Amino acid sequence: MTEQTDAQLRDEVTAWLAAHWSPERRGDKTWLAEVVAAGWAVPRWSVDWFGRELADPQARIIERAFTEAAAPGSGQDRTNLWANTLLAKGTEPLKAQLVGPLLRGEVGMCLLYSEPGAGSDLAGIRTRADNQGDRYIVNGQKVWTSTAANADYGMLIARTDWDVPKHRGISFFFCPMKQPGVEVRPLRQITNESFFNEVFLTDVEIPADNLLGREGEGWGVLQTALAYERSVMGEMARGPRSGVKDATAEEPLIALAREAGVLADPVLRQQIAQAIAYKRLNALNTARAKADLAQGSSSSIMSLGKLAMSRILHEEARVRTAILGAESLYEGKDHPRAEDANFLTLNAYFTSIGGGTDQIQRNIIGERVLGLPKEPELDRDIPFRDVRTQGG
Repeated sequence: MTEQTDAQLRDEVTAWLAAHWSPERRGDKTWLAEVVAAGWAVPRWSVDWFGRELADPQARIIERAFTEAAAPGSGQDRTNLWANTLLAKGTEPLKAQLVGPLLRGEVGMCLLYSEPGAGSDLAGIRTRADNQGDRYIVNGQKVWTSTAANADYGMLIARTDWDVPKHRGISFFFCPMKQPGVEVRPLRQITNESFFNEVFLTDVEIPADNLLGREGEGWGVLQTALAYERSVMGEMARGPRSGVKDATAEEPLIALAREAGVLADPVLRQQIAQAIAYKRLNALNTARAKADLAQGSSSSIMSLGKLAMSRILHEEARVRTAILGAESLYEGKDHPRAEDANFLTLNAYFTSIGGGTDQIQRNIIGERVLGLPKEPELDRDIPFRDVRTQGG
């Protein structure tokens, strides 16, 4: 790509948006294809992979222009978990097949990581993938899988070697989901929703080209994928589900306190200010971490943002409840503000668990950011087939 000044780039992207985007196009399936073709979706990537080979500061100019226009699709080189992981670690045939469709939103994806006996300790997985030359045969069970029912592929970790320590015998795959042997069962959540599922895999076939990284080295690929997942969870969270929108652009907690007539309460004001300050600080930390995250790498600092967002969501839910007082005991569509407070209180636990629990994030921060001693791990250096399990 021809080098441009910041001003030239800003003028180009602004003019392009003016010519191509309008709010009526939201939900238009052809929109993302146009963004990708123009190089705006992943501007940091190479031209060969739909990018513009721009440094981060100029890529941010593009993202800001899209944000100001309220247009989706840019910044996927930071936020698209699936495409980033595939580009960094995938085989050439698989990248040629799927990177473009993933950026254009044409492929449904899910994560096949956690298992009933391997949640916080993902290295303890027992789903197995047996190498049959041109394919792998997979058997096992996964749990807490979002969007599994509609996914075309799942990013799967499975054990391919039982005779090495647990972190070294894992491989990472793009697993085709629309095939015999894949059974998806919904799980009912505390919020009375069913976003999560159990997935049972019975003699499921995965082409050898769908292996990311080398066989047995999937733990490293997983760290790259988790870094992207935590970066998204560190700056994004679900909002209220009542459908009631705030009447002003005011900070939601301030607007709620004003509506409830308690904004003058000095204790509540302090709690609201603290919650807002945490959120602003976390946004700055996440931006710093993402600036340090090169394509295909992992960043322990992402755990700070992910842990912080978890704490922020719990604190915001607590403050909402305090603002509403006894009104928070109500529920249902006739009491939308109370419904929102209760939903956000319950849903905050999703961020405390998904993408690695709060306790796991604290371990990562302590060991890899602060340099504290590692926790004892008695089974770390023995062959996995010799690792004892519950009841074993």
